[in-house]
Amino acid sequence: MPTSIPYAEFIKKLPQADIPLQGVAGYILGGPTSQAVFLEISAGTRIAPHSHGEQWGIVVSGELEFTIDGKTVKRSAGDSYLVPNGAEHSAAMLTDCLIIEVFDVPDRWKARA
Repeated sequence: MPTSIPYAEFIKKLPQADIPLQGVAGYILGGPTSQAVFLEISAGTRIAPHSHGEQWGIVVSGELEFTIDGKTVKRSAGDSYLVPNGAEHSAAMLTDCLIIEVFDVPDRWKARA
């Protein structure tokens, strides 16, 4: 997992997201209209092309290649991104990454049972 300063223990006590991808852990912070997920993603992990509602994210640490509607860019610590509603997107982690993503719905990810 990430080699930078990890998320605080109180964040890791949030409900863990049921994300069906090896090398990905997420901790859910929710509200009535949106959901934030604190992600830990291992180097080499690939997120296959998919789409859903609007999503905003910021890279806390690490580097990844992010593709939105066919345009690929590198993002690293401090960079943010916006995925428009319905836009196809994918990602490839170049290093271990800590990423915070916020979704425009309160139930993008369910909590792990």
